[in-house]
Amino acid sequence: MEEAFEWAAVAVYEIMTDTTKVKPEMRIEVRVSGIDLENLLYNYIEELLYHTDAEGMVFSRLIRVCRIDETGDGYELLAYAWGDKFDPTRYEHRTIVKAMTYAEMSIEKRGGCWQLQFVPDI
Repeated sequence: MEEAFEWAAVAVYEIMTDTTKVKPEMRIEVRVSGIDLENLLYNYIEELLYHTDAEGMVFSRLIRVCRIDETGDGYELLAYAWGDKFDPTRYEHRTIVKAMTYAEMSIEKRGGCWQLQFVPDI
């Protein structure tokens, strides 16, 4: 499941820029919780987007979800994401993702693999 959450974040940032070109100059820690997996995914992406809005960060493909733990109250996630401040002279500008949504969100395990689907607000 951790890898699926990593790729979900990369997918969001691929909407905004070419993540293969983003230099891992800065690292942030992400700690979020959720009452279920869908809420956890929502909160995780929203936390990353907060850093984009507040600090101008974009993230590279170097995003690591260290753990997703089930707790008595739901789930907790610990991740690290590496990226850089967006600079239009260095990074391609694509479409801005405004927010995470629950639109068409699903998290399922099929054939031993986790599949995540969602539609962010652009």
